[in-house]
Amino acid sequence: MSEPLFEFKNIHVEVEGKKVVHGVSLKINKGEVHAIMGPNGSGKSSLSNALMGHPAYKITQGEAFLDGRNLINMSADERSRAGLFLAFQYPLAIPGVTVANFMRAALQSHRGKDADMTDFRKLFTAQMKELHVDRSFATRYLNDGFSGGEKKRIEILQMSMLKPRIALLDETDSGLDIDALKQVAEGINRYHNDENGVLMVTHYQRLLNYVKPQYVHVMYKGQFVTSGGPELALKLEDRGYEWIEKKVGQEAEV
Repeated sequence: MSEPLFEFKNIHVEVEGKKVVHGVSLKINKGEVHAIMGPNGSGKSSLSNALMGHPAYKITQGEAFLDGRNLINMSADERSRAGLFLAFQYPLAIPGVTVANFMRAALQSHRGKDADMTDFRKLFTAQMKELHVDRSFATRYLNDGFSGGEKKRIEILQMSMLKPRIALLDETDSGLDIDALKQVAEGINRYHNDENGVLMVTHYQRLLNYVKPQYVHVMYKGQFVTSGGPELALKLEDRGYEWIEKKVGQEAEV
C-alpha cells in the first residue's frame, strides 16, 4: 500500500507555554478531503498554524510528513515550498504591496529565483477570471480595505497559483455571505484533484454543502474525539456539540 500524501502523528502543540493540542494524528491520501469541526477553543486553528510552522505555535512532540518528507524541522517557507499551504482565518493586509507583486513573489519563491516567469501575467489573469476576481484588484494593496469575501477569494487565488500538494483551510468560510461562500467553494473545488488533498477547519455544515469531504473529525479540548463520514457534520449541525461533551465525559468515567 502506498504511503499517505500527508500524515501527522501524535502532534502536541503549545502556545505561550499553554498546551492546546494533545496528541492528534491523521492520514490524508491523494484525492481526499477531510474536515475538522469542533467548538471554539478546541485547538483546530492552533493545529493548522502549528503544522504550517507559525513560530507562535510550538510543536513539542510528534511528526508530520508530506510526500514522505518530515516537515517538523522545516521553516514555514520551506514547508510552503514542499507543498503545504495555509489559508488564514483572518488574512493580513500588507499596505504598499500590490496583489500582483505579492503573487509574483510567492510563485517565484516556489519556482526558484532563476525561474522563467514570462508566463506569470497570463497565468495570473486566467486564475483571476476563473475565481471572479476583478482585474482591478491586481494593482490594489494586498487585503488593504478588502471585504471579508474579497480577502478569502485572494487566499484561494494564491492557492490556485501555487498549486500546493496539501491545502489547510482555516475557517475559510468565516464571515462570508452566501454568494462569497459559493465563489470560494468553487475555487476550492477547481483546485482539488486526484493528486492533492484538502484539510478544512470549519464550524458549520454550510461550507461542506459545497466542498464535499469524505471524512469529518471532531476536535474537543485539543484532541480528536470522534471521526466519521459527511453524515457526522449533519449530526453536529442538528445536535450541536453538547452530545460530544457528554460522550467525552462518559468515556472519562469508564
